[in-house]
Amino acid sequence: MAAVTTTTRIRPQGRRFTPGKVAAWAVMTAIVLVTLLPFYWILRTALSTNSGLAAHPGDPLPVDLTTGGFEWALGLQSTKEAIAQGGAGGGLKFWRYLLNSVVVSTLITVCQIFFSAMAAYAFARLRWRGRDKVFGLFLAGLMVPAIFTLLPNFVLIKQLGLVDNLLGIALPTMFMTPFAVFFLRQFFMNVPSEVEEAALLDGAGKVRIFFRVLLPMASTPVMTLAVLTYITAWNDYFWPLMVSYSDSSRVLTVALAIFRAQTPQTGTDWSGLMAATLIAALPMLVLFGFFARRIVGSISFTGIK
Repeated sequence: MAAVTTTTRIRPQGRRFTPGKVAAWAVMTAIVLVTLLPFYWILRTALSTNSGLAAHPGDPLPVDLTTGGFEWALGLQSTKEAIAQGGAGGGLKFWRYLLNSVVVSTLITVCQIFFSAMAAYAFARLRWRGRDKVFGLFLAGLMVPAIFTLLPNFVLIKQLGLVDNLLGIALPTMFMTPFAVFFLRQFFMNVPSEVEEAALLDGAGKVRIFFRVLLPMASTPVMTLAVLTYITAWNDYFWPLMVSYSDSSRVLTVALAIFRAQTPQTGTDWSGLMAATLIAALPMLVLFGFFARRIVGSISFTGIK
């Protein structure tokens, strides 16, 4: 009698769909859709004409599909064409405001990372009297709301003659922040002391150890902090609004708010405003999306919960 063998296919545990997993995926899908809905609505509004939006405000698809809003925001559309589509007659100096935002964000990011890294190294690796007390006092700055420092900073910037100047916008956060110092200090404290001792035996001083040994090792957290700092500086609104009064120092966030307040012949130019907003937000979305995994990994490594 021939032996009968039965093979049982074992399904991997990770691929088994349980009611709990299905519910979790459903909730996550709903959260993603709710998160992406505002971005879709911005795109739908930017691809519509203002007259079409007024006639069909609740239509989920672009009304009278056109790229006129993007052409106007980028300066590729004449005033006559913009008015014909129900848009604003006045132009938006998009490239000027974009350049101002890039200059301010880059200045803040480069200087803040450099000075914060040096302060973090001093708090983590150098031994000096009262170090922990000074660090605790410095860290207490995290508990001070930013609104409390706006008026003193404005008075200082005004006395320095930097009102309506790009340097005046960047200066209050250009040197260091408590969060940046704390973030990098956590990394420097996790570096084995043997690395520094080996460099000392080779005749390297503290400054050389910082620039040649520890700073290259901290490239990942430095890049993570740089991305977070750049996004924060790019999205800042209230402080640039306080100190910039002309196109020479106006950044994108302030310019878009001022444009929103303008009233053309038929009301707000929603198509042009949403197109300019989408173009302004796109670089930050791409930047964060590209470095998202590295940011999460770096935060986990530095021990920030």
